[in-house]
Amino acid sequence: MGMLPLLRHAASRLLQALGLVIAVVVLNFVLVHAAPGDPVETIAGASGGMSPELMAQLRTQYGLDKSLPVQLAVYLGKVARGDLGYSYFFNLPVTQMIAERVPATLLLVLSSVLLAFFAGTALGVLSSRKPNGWLSQFITVLSLVGFAAPVFWLGIMLVILLASVFPILPVAGMRSIDSTGTGGFADMLDVAQHLVLPTLTLSLVYLAQYSRLARSSMLDVLGSDFIRTARAKGLADRVVLYKHALRNALLPVVTVLGLQFGNVLAGAILVETVFNWPGLGRLAFESVLRRDYPTILGVLLFSSVVVVVMNQLTDLCYRFIDPRIKAS
Repeated sequence: MGMLPLLRHAASRLLQALGLVIAVVVLNFVLVHAAPGDPVETIAGASGGMSPELMAQLRTQYGLDKSLPVQLAVYLGKVARGDLGYSYFFNLPVTQMIAERVPATLLLVLSSVLLAFFAGTALGVLSSRKPNGWLSQFITVLSLVGFAAPVFWLGIMLVILLASVFPILPVAGMRSIDSTGTGGFADMLDVAQHLVLPTLTLSLVYLAQYSRLARSSMLDVLGSDFIRTARAKGLADRVVLYKHALRNALLPVVTVLGLQFGNVLAGAILVETVFNWPGLGRLAFESVLRRDYPTILGVLLFSSVVVVVMNQLTDLCYRFIDPRIKAS
């Protein structure tokens, strides 16, 4: 692909992504404001009561006394300037709150995605070598169990097993109470220990999906003509499996990986709530309970941008995995 067609393709995808983000912002705004509940009444209840005059003043301050189209126009103007507003409950800039929570969520999501992708692909490749063997059957059963189990149930079971029956791992928070938080080796080891259970919980469901998909894709590729040709040339089975078959079999797995990144972010809400992990998922959960519209919309906007970016990166990864794929 020449440079000019590549730039045109990139510009086209960028415009599509921008339009998609704008549509998601508008839809999120309408749905959040259509949900039952009044933020001012929630604040009044949390503070032990307010006078009607003070409640009316808060509605005017937050712009809730205006019509929904006017509120939407004001919000879109602020988003265009990079201003996500102030939290109703915490009284802090939403951008600041998201920036403080992003590292914890990215650490959890990326570690879960990488574990699910590499471990699931490896299990799928192993089971495809002898489809009717006991190892393949065991991996298939394990995948079915992991695929069917709810995320919150897995988290509770892991807490019971590894924190109650065998108390070897911490179950809540990101750091210990006595952690220094200086970023040294001891601090990183403490964070890693707290990360194990949330990562296992979030990755097991997707690990099961990737292993089943990798197994199916590998079996399909191993039956192709070019694989039979490679074996007829006398190439070692290891070379045929990992150099020729695996690269082609990875395409469906990478596709699902990019498309499911949004699902992983959604699953992080449950996992962060179960393990008290200080990330965006827990912030979104708390904001929903408190009717904190700006914070909810800010978290949804950030998540939407991340998903769109991941889809674009997935499209680029195709060209590294399979050079035959070209943009039209």
